[in-house]
Amino acid sequence: MRVLVVDDEAPARQRLGGMLEAMQGCEVCGEAANGEQALVAAAAGQPDVVLMDIRMPGMDGMEAARHLLELEQPPAIIFTTAYSEHALDAFETHAVDYLLKPVRRERLIEALENARRLTRAQASALQQASPDAQARSRLCVRMQGNLQLVPVGDIRYFQADQKYVTVRTAEACVLIEETLKSLEQEFADRFIRIHRNALVAVQYLCGLEKAANGHFSVQLQGIEERLEVSRRHIAGVRQRIRMLQD
Repeated sequence: MRVLVVDDEAPARQRLGGMLEAMQGCEVCGEAANGEQALVAAAAGQPDVVLMDIRMPGMDGMEAARHLLELEQPPAIIFTTAYSEHALDAFETHAVDYLLKPVRRERLIEALENARRLTRAQASALQQASPDAQARSRLCVRMQGNLQLVPVGDIRYFQADQKYVTVRTAEACVLIEETLKSLEQEFADRFIRIHRNALVAVQYLCGLEKAANGHFSVQLQGIEERLEVSRRHIAGVRQRIRMLQD
C-alpha cells in the first residue's frame, strides 16, 4: 500500500512516516507540507492512500481532497485532525475516516485496513459538516491532459452547457464537471446569477447594455464577449452594479 503523508508540521510527518515504514505492506511514497504540494506529490507518486491533515496554511486538507478527486485514479483519503469531539461526530456520520491527533498505531492500522475512496458526495457533505468550511480559492481543471489550478479570483464567469460548465478567465476557457447550482452556493459572495445558465464574477462587472431587441447583457472587465441577462435577474444585476459604483 503506497501512502502519501500530508501535514504542515515536519515532526508530525516524520512520526507518521516512521509508523508506516514499520508496518508490513506499507510504503511511504512521498510527503507534502500543504494542499498544493499534496496534489503534485499525488500526481507523481500515485498513492493508494493519502493521510492528510485538515488544517494547513494555504490550501487546507478539505480543498486538497476535492482536487484529488479529479485524478483518474483518486486515492483513498484519511484525514488527521485535532478537531473537537463534536466536529468528529459529523465526520463519522458521513463515513469519512479520520485519525485524531496524536495518532495511535492501532488506530492507524485500523484506518488503513478500512480505507475507502472519498466520493464527491462525501467530500461535499464533509465540507458542509465542517465548522470551518470555506469556499475553494482555486478550481482544479484539466488542460491538455494535465491537472491545473485556476484561481477563483481570475474567473470572469461560469456558464452551463448540458453536463459541463465553462470556466472563463481573461486568458482561457476550460470545462469542468460541476453543477452551476453547487458553484453558486459555494461562491455566493463572489458571483451573481444573471441567467439560468450563467454566473458572473461581481468584481469584474462593469456595465449593463440594452440591445435593439430589448434584451440586456453584461460587460465584464478583461473579456470582449457579452452574456445575456434574463428578465428576472435584471433588477439584481443593476443593484449590484450600483453598489460597485458607489
